[in-house]
Amino acid sequence: MALTKRRLQFLGKLTELYRRTNLPIHYETLANSLGVSKWTAYDMLKEIEKLGFVSRSYEVNPNETGRSQVVFAPTDETLRLFPLSRTENTEGSDWKRTVSKLTGMLKSLKHVGMNEAIRKLLDELPDKSNGMEFCGYIIGLMLVYLKKLGGRTETFIRLVLQKTQNQEARMLLFAGSILGTVIGTLNDELGGRLTELIADFSKAINELTVKEKEMLADLLTEALA
Repeated sequence: MALTKRRLQFLGKLTELYRRTNLPIHYETLANSLGVSKWTAYDMLKEIEKLGFVSRSYEVNPNETGRSQVVFAPTDETLRLFPLSRTENTEGSDWKRTVSKLTGMLKSLKHVGMNEAIRKLLDELPDKSNGMEFCGYIIGLMLVYLKKLGGRTETFIRLVLQKTQNQEARMLLFAGSILGTVIGTLNDELGGRLTELIADFSKAINELTVKEKEMLADLLTEALA
């Protein structure tokens, strides 16, 4: 077997996702990023594993108590195969710090009330001039709402997003769906602020580069997985 063009595509995307967090990637996350079925991604990773370019491991599945899930990481040989340029490395490091900070904040808000969680995130919201970081925080804000909604609403929104393959459309649909669901439950101050932020979010996304949109979409995909 050889590294065909298609295998390189999967391997390149896996490497890109891995470099976001330095953590192994679940094959469903890879599938969502490439717009293929999770079984297609899994079978492809097994083929690439036989060539020695990825390694598998097991981690606890957060959605199923006591169950483990298969995750994959690129080997050192693969990382050498897809070297980072100096600029990409710097940008990746900055984004990695943003994701780490946002992830930690979201975990700390897990057991507090919705209004308190929203106010804390709003206090940390970066300036809109930093488009990518601003969009990342808005996605985090919407994820807090999604978790607080739970139940059938959360399940329905997840299903709708799974059917939307375009990355930019998926992020805008996610934000719009959450806003439409929760706007009536908030006080006038928070409701008005949130509506303005989603409008700013839509504008900011349009101004991002293709690469930045991919990184944001990967953040959402990993959070939903």
